Amino acid sequence: MTHPTQLSAQHRFVYKEQGRFAGWPANGGIWHWDDEILVRFQIGTYDSSGGGHAISRDEPSRQILGRSVDGGETWQSEEIDVYPVEPGPINFEHPDFAMQCSGSRFRISYDRGKTWRGDYDLPDIGKKLTSRTDYLINDVGDCHLFLSAKEDRVQAGIRDRALCARTTNGGESIEFVSWITHNIEVRSVMPSTVRISETHLVTALRRRYDAKQQDGTQLSNNWIEICHSTDNGETWSFLTKAADTDGGAGRNGNPPSMVRLKDGRLCVTYGYRSTPYGIRAKFSEDNGKSWGDEICLRDDGRNWDLGYTRTVQRIDGKLVTLYYYTTAENPEQHIAATIWTADEN
Repeated sequence: MTHPTQLSAQHRFVYKEQGRFAGWPANGGIWHWDDEILVRFQIGTYDSSGGGHAISRDEPSRQILGRSVDGGETWQSEEIDVYPVEPGPINFEHPDFAMQCSGSRFRISYDRGKTWRGDYDLPDIGKKLTSRTDYLINDVGDCHLFLSAKEDRVQAGIRDRALCARTTNGGESIEFVSWITHNIEVRSVMPSTVRISETHLVTALRRRYDAKQQDGTQLSNNWIEICHSTDNGETWSFLTKAADTDGGAGRNGNPPSMVRLKDGRLCVTYGYRSTPYGIRAKFSEDNGKSWGDEICLRDDGRNWDLGYTRTVQRIDGKLVTLYYYTTAENPEQHIAATIWTADEN
C-alpha cells in the first residue's frame, strides 16, 4: 500500500456546536468571489447510536450557510432566506450570482447568497433527478448544469447516473444534452466540472459498483473517475481513474471536488473512508489524463463519517478545502476548512 505524502496545512472550524451534527457540504455547494467564500451544509442533532451517519433521524435537520470574507480564516453561520419570486431571464454573469441545485429544483441569488429566489424546476427527463450543485457559466443567458438522475440499472446500493444539461435562454428552458457515463451498471453521481477551453470540459465523478463475490457476498468498490468532452458537453468519454475513496471498506466512498488552478493544473480533493480516515488530494498537469501522488491534507479522522469536500483557490493562490469531519478531540461531526499551498507537493 502506498502512503500519501504528508502536507503542512492550517485547519479552521467553519461550524462546530455541542450536541449538533454538521455534514455534507458537497450536497449543498460552494461559491466564492475573490476571497469571500460561501458554503451550504446540513445540521441536525448528534446521535451516534445507530451505527450509520451520526445524525438523529427522529429529529428535524436543516440547511444553513457558512460565510468567510477573509479567505477561509474566520467563518460566520447564516440562515437561508428563500423568496418565491418569478425568475424571469436569469443573468448568469451578474457579479454576485450564485445558484443552488438540489434534486429536481434550483434557486438563484444575486447578492452572494444573502437572499435566494426560487425554487424552480430543473429539466424533466422522465427520471427522478438526484442533482447537487455543479454548473459552468458561459454567457449572460447561457449555462451548463451537471446533474444526475435515478437509474435502476445501476448495480449499487444507491443508483444514480450523471448527465449534462444546458440553458441558452436565461433559464426559461433547460434542456437535457447528454449522459456523461456509458457503463450504466456503475453508479455515477456528483460531478465536479471545469472548463479547459471553449469546447473542452473535464469532470470528476463519484463512482460505485457492487460486485458479487464467489461466496455470495457483495464487495462495494468506490472511486473517483475522470471523463471529458471535446465538443462542449455534447458527448463524453472516459479519461482515467483518479483515486480510490474507501479502499474496499464498503462505506459508499466520497464525492470529488475539482478545481482548475491559476497555473492550469487540475486539483481534485476527496474524503477517504478507510483507515487512516481523512482528507486527500491529487494534481494533474495534463488536463486530467494522469494524476500525481496522493497528498494527505489530514489523516486524524476518528471514523469513516467524514469528507464531502469542496475546494476553491484564493487570490494569493492558496487552496481552501471544506468538508465535514470528526476527530478524537472533536467527535461530533463539524464543518472544517483546510488552508494549504498547491506548490508544496
